[in-house]
Amino acid sequence: MISALTGMGLSAAAGLNAYIPFLIVALLARFTDLVTLPSSYSWIESWWAIGVGAVLLLAEVFLDKIPAVDSVNDAIQTAVRPAMGGLMGAAMASAAQLDSSTFMQENSWIGVVLGVVVAALVHGTKMAARPVINTATLGTGGAVVSTAEDGTSVVLSFIAILLPVLVIGVLILLVWAWFGIWAALRRRRRRRLAGAPSTDTAWLDRDLPR
Repeated sequence: MISALTGMGLSAAAGLNAYIPFLIVALLARFTDLVTLPSSYSWIESWWAIGVGAVLLLAEVFLDKIPAVDSVNDAIQTAVRPAMGGLMGAAMASAAQLDSSTFMQENSWIGVVLGVVVAALVHGTKMAARPVINTATLGTGGAVVSTAEDGTSVVLSFIAILLPVLVIGVLILLVWAWFGIWAALRRRRRRRLAGAPSTDTAWLDRDLPR
């Protein structure tokens, strides 16, 4: 079950940014003993995979900070992030076989399904929230939230690898924070709209004599 928690944590991180958990796993597998990948997934720690992942990460970090462009990027990432979540789940499930995890050996599909589902849920929430954030903050909040998401993806990736028992608690906090921010922005938007003149009568303000 530890490998399942690790896979879930990495998949959630992939839902925020597909390439951060991939690069963290790749670099830790290549340079440390914290992650040991089976031969079928050894390509993840190859130099070419690390190089491609680094380039894609730079593009993702840049594009996700630009209002409107971030929504287009999210639409493109609808396929990429769940797929990366599935890859992380599969890699961790396969790595568990090296540790003689009987449950994961008999149910290796669980890691893949959990990875895809968790990453898709996180990505879907992120994708739905971003337009609300951009509208409520006139485009200024997207870059701040994107930076926070990248940082969360890094922290969550390391927690999933080093302290997987904390993954469930971190995911609950993440959901709570998201909904809290979303609700606050929607209230702010409603207050701003309530204070604006009606579009049906705004012309009167321009034409009435002063």
